[in-house]
Amino acid sequence: MTNTQRQRTTRPSWREAVAVYERPSQGRSWGQLASSIVPYFALLAAMYLLLDVSYWLSLALAIPAAGFLTRIFIIFHDCGHGSFFRSKKANRVVGFFTALLTFIPSYYWSHEHAKHHSTAGNLDGRGTGDVWTLTVREYLALPR
Repeated sequence: MTNTQRQRTTRPSWREAVAVYERPSQGRSWGQLASSIVPYFALLAAMYLLLDVSYWLSLALAIPAAGFLTRIFIIFHDCGHGSFFRSKKANRVVGFFTALLTFIPSYYWSHEHAKHHSTAGNLDGRGTGDVWTLTVREYLALPR
């Protein structure tokens, strides 16, 4: 038996390894939500309280707070795709409130993001929310 064959029999394929994450899990979803929002608000409170002690300490806490806000945006993004919870209503409600925290208009963003996914990489459908995609001819015609 070759080394590659041995690895295949002992290690699951990439597809098998991520299969458990294909469907939303209520426990994981609520856990991710709590482990993002609670520390974010705790950091905001600490930043406010530290303003009297040191502006620089308060500012330093903005870095991890920004990381938790990024996690909250990811939850909002997944709710916009309807993939964070099994329930469409739960995705809409949690998506709406996480959008408030990230200062994003929830319904407008979801609509525009859906357009992005339907046209990304489609040279005939380039436009709103598009990833800049060029043909070879367009690329060669660009100024240096």
